[in-house]
Amino acid sequence: MKFCDSCGNLMRVKNDEDGRSLHCRICDIKKPLTDQLTIEVKNDKADQKIVVIDDKEESEFPVTNTMCPECGDMREAYWTMQQTRGGDEPPTRFYQCKTCNHRWREYS
Repeated sequence: MKFCDSCGNLMRVKNDEDGRSLHCRICDIKKPLTDQLTIEVKNDKADQKIVVIDDKEESEFPVTNTMCPECGDMREAYWTMQQTRGGDEPPTRFYQCKTCNHRWREYS
């Protein structure tokens, strides 16, 4: 895994006109991806899985039409819910605009 030097976000593999590169969805920073990839795992677990995150996985997140505060109009956004407060409180909804990648949360 490679993290963005600017914001610390997880860099994702992206196929674009320049070939494959690592891309930060927050800062829009791109770094070239070399063909050689070294993975070193030091763990006693024999059934350890290595997960490669690719842009194709983003389509698996649910999508809804909602008002993006950054774009200022209705846009498609990925969303998820998480219980961030007490069990007697409703869950928090997290959104990410598909157009501008702006992230925000909504308390129900």
